Amino acid sequence: MKVLFRNSFGRDLRRIRNRSIGERVKETIEQVKEASDLTEISDVQKLRGGRNHYRIRIGDYRIGFQFNEGTVIFVRCLPRRDFYQHFP
Repeated sequence: MKVLFRNSFGRDLRRIRNRSIGERVKETIEQVKEASDLTEISDVQKLRGGRNHYRIRIGDYRIGFQFNEGTVIFVRCLPRRDFYQHFP
């Protein structure tokens, strides 16, 4: 799949202090790049309220992304307590 990143996603990644979470985020990004469709990505769930909005669960963190015609746009990577206030 084609992968794009929003500036907000990069900002969120720089704020992650836990190295193991950071490594798991990198692994998840690689998994998304290699996947041919969303069913090949683990812990993906479509979000209510947004037409093309999905989330990936990584421990207490959530990665929010949009999926349009084979392109994944990573938007946010936040702790669960903040994620649902800022995405979608």
